[in-house]
Amino acid sequence: MWKRDEAVRPASGQPTAAPQPHVPASAGAPGPRSESTRSMEKDIVNIGKSVVIKGELNGSEDLTIEGHVEGTIQLRDHVLTIGPNGRIKAQVFAKSVIVLGEVTGNVTASDKVDIRDNGSVDGDIVSPRVAIAEGAHFRGAVDMQRKGVAPAQPKPGTAPQPAAAAPQGAAPAAAAPAGQRVGA
Repeated sequence: MWKRDEAVRPASGQPTAAPQPHVPASAGAPGPRSESTRSMEKDIVNIGKSVVIKGELNGSEDLTIEGHVEGTIQLRDHVLTIGPNGRIKAQVFAKSVIVLGEVTGNVTASDKVDIRDNGSVDGDIVSPRVAIAEGAHFRGAVDMQRKGVAPAQPKPGTAPQPAAAAPQGAAPAAAAPAGQRVGA
């Protein structure tokens, strides 16, 4: 024990106060790093595996679902993560969707849909980027529209009309200024 005390004393031989425990800077007053970590923790909400939600789920935070949700999920500007225990029967609208559990319903994401190992989606996906891992399950259609491009949808009750083909060798008709005849 005496050697331990001698090791703590400065080389001048002056007695020292009792050693203070080392406190990391991040554990003291909150600095910028700890504030950003806290805000990140606040922005992610978890729904536990024993929770069942029926109806409409809206939010303005990133969300992780481990429970059961039936209805509609809308997180337009945020990330939705379906955990390994998550069971979703809903229409999903989010910025990004990560599927580790099961989703039954259509998924629309403005950024990306990522179906990971053992993840399952039964429904259509609309997103500019789609990733399906080996071992994942997907049944449905994929529409990878680019951002800012609205899909051309026919009016209800009408079938899309094919473009009329011009006879071979005929030049396409040019538009005439208003009030003038073409090919008089």
